[in-house]
Amino acid sequence: MDKNFKQQLMGYMAGNFRCKEIAELITDYLEGSLTLSQRLRFQMHIGLCLACRNYLRQMKYTVATLRQLPSEPVPPEIKEALMKRFQSWKHEQSLQNSSSDSQL
Repeated sequence: MDKNFKQQLMGYMAGNFRCKEIAELITDYLEGSLTLSQRLRFQMHIGLCLACRNYLRQMKYTVATLRQLPSEPVPPEIKEALMKRFQSWKHEQSLQNSSSDSQL
């Protein structure tokens, strides 16, 4: 079978979407905002592409995990403490990187 024909056939069977396009459409798919045609093509691709199925599964897991976060905002004193820790960590990382660079 001609390689070009085989690629065209697989593209057709996979809904004529490339994996990059699927990744860009996952949010719309999860929100239910794809057209019927897009949704069918999306599902065809997902059915044939293990990598995209795994990515969709990861995105669903991420959304489910984020929904479990508390809806109330982080108290200001906790936010400030976290920012200070991050800044001190970042400073320490910078010092470590500069000391390792000077050892080269």
